[in-house]
Amino acid sequence: MPGIDWVEAVSENLCPGHLPESLLRLRARGVTVVPHGVSLGLGGADRPDENRLAELAARAEALGSPLVTEHIAFVRAGGGLTASPPLEAGHLLPVPRSRDALDVLCENVRIAQDALPVPLAVENIAALISWPHEEMTEGQFLYELVERTGVRLLIDVANLHTNHVNRGEAPARALDELPVEAIAYVHVAGGFERDGVWHDSHAHPVPDAVLDILGDLASRVDPPGVLLERDEDFPAAHELERELTSIRTAVAKARATATVLPPPPNPITAAAATATATDVSDAAGSETPGTSAPGASGVSDAARQRVGLAQAALLSALVAGTPVPEGFDRARLAVQSRALLAKRADIVAKVAPELPEILGAAYRPAFVAYAHARPMTGGYRRDALGFAEHLLLDHAPGDPRTRRLLTQWWLERSGAKPPSGRRLARLVRAARLRAPARFAGPSRPRPVTRSVPGRG
Repeated sequence: MPGIDWVEAVSENLCPGHLPESLLRLRARGVTVVPHGVSLGLGGADRPDENRLAELAARAEALGSPLVTEHIAFVRAGGGLTASPPLEAGHLLPVPRSRDALDVLCENVRIAQDALPVPLAVENIAALISWPHEEMTEGQFLYELVERTGVRLLIDVANLHTNHVNRGEAPARALDELPVEAIAYVHVAGGFERDGVWHDSHAHPVPDAVLDILGDLASRVDPPGVLLERDEDFPAAHELERELTSIRTAVAKARATATVLPPPPNPITAAAATATATDVSDAAGSETPGTSAPGASGVSDAARQRVGLAQAALLSALVAGTPVPEGFDRARLAVQSRALLAKRADIVAKVAPELPEILGAAYRPAFVAYAHARPMTGGYRRDALGFAEHLLLDHAPGDPRTRRLLTQWWLERSGAKPPSGRRLARLVRAARLRAPARFAGPSRPRPVTRSVPGRG
């Protein structure tokens, strides 16, 4: 298709030493690839994990990217900061628009900026739920974030529409308050409405309401780039091209009828155009990689703990069935909880596609039963292993052949390294699989007493 000169790739799906052939072909054609992170949790109470930052940096360098992007969200809570069990959402959750949360976010962004080799842009997220007693609007929150850190913004106009439907927030007011000159680029995506709730699916056509918000934004500032997010259920090529044309048309129409600000200058020179044929690298930001805006002091441990306790209480209510924190909409939290459970089942099926193949129609009900009682504490791959282990320990599935297949799958993925390809090792493994009565999957752990130096 003409005019597609840059793409995004979810950072966590990439291995720098083994980039997918499709991305290598794009890079060879001069197409810029921007790594888009989803698991850093910059809005969480803890400081960003050094390993996750190093991995994001490695992907940016492997791809030769002009910038990297992440989200203004928290994705995990609990742990040592709150003396509570660690929990993973497996999803981007909104941070409270409070002074404490803003202080924490600003420091986390500066830590990330110092660790990354290229500029960082952060994205506003879609949300089903609102925090009670918020102190700022989204526009005010983002304005102060930019002022204090110099970070660029990735503005998702589809998320502004989602928050309008779900939380009653006016997109025009958010655009009025945003520092539009700080925009790195723009996301456009589709979704669907069910029972009065808008779901940001990235798998449906872009609605007119989202294009209208894009036009409003383009009437205020010339967006350095516009990217169509389509993660699955790709339509036929002519339908996809029609969507891109509608995006170009919306931006061009707004440009023709309004005086807009030019994009901010930027020393980065990597060529990267979008569906609107503009240079996204111009918006990576004028800050030098490895530095951040001065003038903000460190965040106290007390502020981080207050944010952490609030986030842990919310996430626990969503994934562990604990009481709903005061001030939250119980009905809306129930919708969010069901959505998290469905997403968890869907993504485990994607990262471990053999599980639904092995279990067939029994996969989803079995996983939902497992997930109801076991909140996610690690990533989705670890969740897939935990689910298989749970079934085997409970002597399920009942069909011997299905159980043998599940046992083989678990054996091949639960060790420190892949099974040996040597003939003798294959024969031993085959013998184990032919004798499920003698080997029935992972054994139940026996109680042990350990003495750990320095621990009670």
